Amino acid sequence: MRVIAGSARGIKLKTIPEFTTRPTVDRVKENMFNIIQHSIYDSIVLDLFSGSGGLCIESLSRGASKAFFIEKNIKCIPIINDNIERTGLSDRAVVVNTDFEIFLTKAKRNGLIFDIIFLDPPHKKGLGLKALEIISENSLLNDGGIIVIEHHPDEDYPDECGNFDKFKFKKYGNTTLTFYKLKGEI
Repeated sequence: MRVIAGSARGIKLKTIPEFTTRPTVDRVKENMFNIIQHSIYDSIVLDLFSGSGGLCIESLSRGASKAFFIEKNIKCIPIINDNIERTGLSDRAVVVNTDFEIFLTKAKRNGLIFDIIFLDPPHKKGLGLKALEIISENSLLNDGGIIVIEHHPDEDYPDECGNFDKFKFKKYGNTTLTFYKLKGEI
């Protein structure tokens, strides 16, 4: 896994050597970022299931102003921190070792709102939909913002969820990307 574009282009990223995380493969990541490329510069990015941190690092490398790496698995935190250091992006990175629900509750209380939100939860556990609902209930997506959910093709995400409408759906082998925006912005 490597950074595809921007200031850290070509730098290889470490991954956790367990099957508990599934880093986004370069081909899927490249297609994902082609779709959201006009929203990245100067954005505030959130990745609720960070794994090795590749999606936030890619965003920072392409000009995001700040990225929040949220990861519950304590074994992933040193990998994320090492990847951030290796890419020279630590000045704009916030790494938090917590559960996504706890973070979203604190984000609301602290007035955080995001421009891009990545969700790549463990497959077939309903966590992506739960996160989407909490994000909607707490109004954590800025106007013009985008939510990207990476999931198994057997998982179905609705056309509407709370304040969000699905605007794009792409399948890449055994990975599917579903994109949401605020209602009325499509």
